[in-house]
Amino acid sequence: MTREAVANEREAAIQQLRDVGLRVTSPRLEVLQVLTAGGHLDVEELTAAARERLGTLTSQAVYEMLRHFLDTGLVTKFERPGWPAVFELSGPPHQHALCVKCGRVENVVHEAPPPPGNGLEDWQLNDADVVFKGLCPDCRAI
Repeated sequence: MTREAVANEREAAIQQLRDVGLRVTSPRLEVLQVLTAGGHLDVEELTAAARERLGTLTSQAVYEMLRHFLDTGLVTKFERPGWPAVFELSGPPHQHALCVKCGRVENVVHEAPPPPGNGLEDWQLNDADVVFKGLCPDCRAI
């Protein structure tokens, strides 16, 4: 990545923090930039990646940052039964594919189905999550 691209990425992260009213700090910037690189990361993976850049960072500090990021809508959390939850930057609506063997998560561009009509007439439904479960290519190859 060029210096210009790194600078642009950093400025974008700074602006994202300011847009949601969070104070700009080095740890917040690093965690946000790790998330910007993509993927679905759990707290330990986020901590390790940000720690490589910062030198020191605790998991507790990352948990606290993620709580603020969730509260402000910067990130979303995906619960994986049997594995730690993973986080990603908020973005366009999408669904997820979950490998039931290793816990890998991938985004799936797929519109959620319409809500069922029977039994939920009194509900006001706003969204639906669909999780496709199976084996990822790596686990299938084993």
